[in-house]
Amino acid sequence: MYAIIEHGGHQYRADEENIIRLQKIAAEPGDAVLFDKVLALCGEDEVKIGAPYVAGAQVTGTVVEQGRGPKIRIFKYKRKKHYKKQAGHRQSFTAVRVEQISG
Repeated sequence: MYAIIEHGGHQYRADEENIIRLQKIAAEPGDAVLFDKVLALCGEDEVKIGAPYVAGAQVTGTVVEQGRGPKIRIFKYKRKKHYKKQAGHRQSFTAVRVEQISG
């Protein structure tokens, strides 16, 4: 069984006992988190699609770690104009282990 959840303007597929990497949540490792914006529930023989959310469905999980992704280099350059600019970015994430999907 898996669920499609919405968090931070993004959609994620949440399988039971799997780890998903979400946008940063203000929680410490070991804290429990609850996601109630479930867009779809998919079981072995049944699929429930919400309009926009499935009523009564929720996904619970535990925060595993807070981290930052790989560095992305941004390089702007204009030839013959002596212009170049360099920057970098690392996106923060929260890894959550999905404990239970109910609905």
